[in-house]
Amino acid sequence: MTAPTPMDPVAQPVRLLIVDDDPLVRAGLALMLGGADDIDIVGEAADGSEVADLVDRLRPDVVLMDIRMPTMDGLTATEALRTRPDAPEVIVLTTFHADEQVLRAIRAGAAGFVLKDTSPAQIVDSVRRVAAGDPVLSPAVTRRLMARAAGTGPGGGRVDRADRARRRIATLADREREVAIAVGRGRSNAEIAAALYLSVATVKTQVSRILARFDFNNRVQIALLVHDAGLLDDDGAGLAT
Repeated sequence: MTAPTPMDPVAQPVRLLIVDDDPLVRAGLALMLGGADDIDIVGEAADGSEVADLVDRLRPDVVLMDIRMPTMDGLTATEALRTRPDAPEVIVLTTFHADEQVLRAIRAGAAGFVLKDTSPAQIVDSVRRVAAGDPVLSPAVTRRLMARAAGTGPGGGRVDRADRARRRIATLADREREVAIAVGRGRSNAEIAAALYLSVATVKTQVSRILARFDFNNRVQIALLVHDAGLLDDDGAGLAT
């Protein structure tokens, strides 16, 4: 058996930056997440305005970002962060349900959204999953988010959005379309590979091509596109959590 090399990426802990204006919340999150052997808390911030400098200095893989902060809120910080090259993934963390803010965070490129009352084990798992490239939505907000994303707006907004989404999906090759639908159903790369008889590396390549084609930041945006196109209507499936 070949021993793993020192540069084996699997052996590298996830570098995490915690951003929350409440010092007690930060301390609790640090205690909770710091106990995981594969997560390294590299820094903390009390406001979104501090994030850019800390990301430059600390190079986190994932940022756990509160929404409500006094100077720069988490959504604004996420939007600014995700425009940067080699930006870390962002998990938005909040105490309340707010459909518009969830959508804004995801459209901006956040890879996850969890509530602060989520169990410690699930928050730890969310950090791991996002670092591995899988989107995370709290079960409590998934159904509402999908309903809000598909809601009818003035001037037939839902129909217009569906038409645009179908036109974009039509530009994909057949295999890319199958992968996109599987992403929309919340499947991991390994699950997609098994279902479509592909290697995990091939699935990752297909996902990367879809992201590049549509100038998306993450898989959640692929899922929203597939949902808008009506490709999940046959079985009612949505994003897994």
